[in-house]
Amino acid sequence: MPVDRPAPRFPRSTPAGLSGVLERNIAALVERRRQEERERTLDERAAEAISRFAGSMRFVYLHLVLVGLWVAINLGLTPLPRFDPTFVVLAMVASVEAIFLSTFVLITQNRMAAMADKRADLDLQISLLAEHEITRVVALVSEMAERMGVESARNPELAELSRDVEPERVLDSLEASEAAAREGEDG
Repeated sequence: MPVDRPAPRFPRSTPAGLSGVLERNIAALVERRRQEERERTLDERAAEAISRFAGSMRFVYLHLVLVGLWVAINLGLTPLPRFDPTFVVLAMVASVEAIFLSTFVLITQNRMAAMADKRADLDLQISLLAEHEITRVVALVSEMAERMGVESARNPELAELSRDVEPERVLDSLEASEAAAREGEDG
């Protein structure tokens, strides 16, 4: 007859109850982001600051005021002299501004994409390592279960789970499946 035992209690490592490993990982990620921040060039910082400002409501309000004044002055609604009655200069200024803003946004997006690629590579490496470790654990537990005479140790699926996954073969299979799907759509 099984005995009900209370769940083991582990001391909390932090007020949030995170394990020491999680705290270490969080600290490592925060430090890496700070290091990447320190390594950014002045050009990258400027492009990101401009992109951040251009994506804010302050930028919208500033443009509403400036364009509103420009239009009011050049429609003759104020005592100030008109300087762009056909609004050609306003159109030119807006076009040049759009060119520069889109360039700053693209620079920021390129940097963010490079960071996302790094994180994806890290995720893949961790996943491959975890898969390898799990494969080893399955093989070890299966061998132990077989020696102990546990019936489920003879499950043929365990032998398959005990083999390492070859990432190259998985990628080749995915690419072949995608190519076949594209051919099926085209034909």
